[in-house]
Amino acid sequence: MRRTALIFGLLGALAVPLLPLAPAAAESPAESAAAISWAPCEQDPTAECGTLTVPVDYGKPRGETFELALARRKATDPAARTGSLVINPGGPGGSGVQAVVENWLGFSPEITSRFDVVGFDPRGVGLSHPILCSLDLAVQAPDPLAVKSQADFEALLAFNERYRQDCRQRTGPLFDQVHTGNVVRDLDALRAALGDDKLTYYGISYGTLIGQQYAERYPGRVRALALDSNMDHSLGTSAFLDTESWTSQDSFNEFVAWCDRTASCALHGKDVRALWRDLLARADRGELDFPGVPGAKLTKMGLIQQAFGAFYGPAYKELAEFLVALDSGAQSARAFLTPPAAKADEVINDAGRIFCQDWALPIRDYREYERHLRRSAAIAPDMLTSAAALPATTSCLGTTAVPNPQHRLRVSGTPTLLVGNALHDPATGYPWAVNAVRQIGREARLLTYEGWGHGIYGRGECPTGAIDGYLTSLKVPGHGTRCEAVPPAEVSPLRARPFPGPVPGMPGWTFARS
Repeated sequence: MRRTALIFGLLGALAVPLLPLAPAAAESPAESAAAISWAPCEQDPTAECGTLTVPVDYGKPRGETFELALARRKATDPAARTGSLVINPGGPGGSGVQAVVENWLGFSPEITSRFDVVGFDPRGVGLSHPILCSLDLAVQAPDPLAVKSQADFEALLAFNERYRQDCRQRTGPLFDQVHTGNVVRDLDALRAALGDDKLTYYGISYGTLIGQQYAERYPGRVRALALDSNMDHSLGTSAFLDTESWTSQDSFNEFVAWCDRTASCALHGKDVRALWRDLLARADRGELDFPGVPGAKLTKMGLIQQAFGAFYGPAYKELAEFLVALDSGAQSARAFLTPPAAKADEVINDAGRIFCQDWALPIRDYREYERHLRRSAAIAPDMLTSAAALPATTSCLGTTAVPNPQHRLRVSGTPTLLVGNALHDPATGYPWAVNAVRQIGREARLLTYEGWGHGIYGRGECPTGAIDGYLTSLKVPGHGTRCEAVPPAEVSPLRARPFPGPVPGMPGWTFARS
């Protein structure tokens, strides 16, 4: 409880008091009401794919345009159809097109019978004019935990500038226009093109930032926004890194507690923390081979990233087996995150550049950087840092212009927004959801899942039913609604296998497919 209180105190003390997005003036017409031509998707003809033309720069509406990629699955019961449910699977960099085509989100028949489920690739992502960068250059990024001096810090800044210029040159003018403020305008254009007077939306993780900012800009165009595993876009550098380190350590603590009480854990009855410390030290000395990647070493940050990936499920059983195999040197260890394999002239879609346009997280020099690392290690004595937050922050250092910086949410005039979060989420910590609800005020309702992992939809009848009821019938859960945790071993296979796709802050890395 003391650690939780500390984090809530940090949230209040270190929030960034910047100006909010301006609401759409007098409910001006939607950005676009263009028609969408749908056709069977090449990957799966049972889904439909299409595109919507939108401006590259909304400040130049008659200027260059690009095609926003879309996919939908039509309501299975046309007579009961309510409208469209637009979804975003997070990231930044998650493909809404793939989420729909491959049914990543696993919506219940309550949803699929009543809604056309529509996904879009946000600008800069996937098939929507992707941000292109050199993979060979991306894998040369300095390890954030290997920055040990001012010279190392300056080398990091120099690399970031070189990488930014490479991505900008390959991508073109859209590179500087991928922030969430523009994604929100694309989303409203999509709503209009779908023929919906008001938006019904489900966003998870970074997709909640899209939903939050849509509610700010277009409050009168909201029907229902279900925000699952929430961002808190009000935090400065210290609060962002500290809260992320805290929730990462919280997930590690929950893993250790699970092994202590679960006989089937491969580390049951053993000192998990001692083994983990030993593995970190061996990784730091270059003594751990990366499983399944001949010649590659698992670094200390790489080891932390593997545990972080497991906590998304949470895949506690698999993580324990991985650590045992890693300790023994067995090549049978199955990694949770797959590193990029650079090839000559290969390019990647690095949507992490979106983060750099949404977050101003300055660090002046190595002395300040070292203070952040020391504080994170004190907050997270086992995990040391967040495998998502630290790489994302360091990759953006040196960015000179942040068009959509942090601010406290200002939402007024919307229907009730449903804000859901797990108590033990490794990436979007529970304090973020609580703080987002405080900022939104009476327009928000918090739904608490008392369990683990990233994303609460699909984790038992309680959170799934609450979100279904809200989206279909606008039924808002009562104040203080809490859903009992589903034991980690009983989590649905969907949630035990994190979504494929990019890992925030780590260009080219993906969650391993089972």
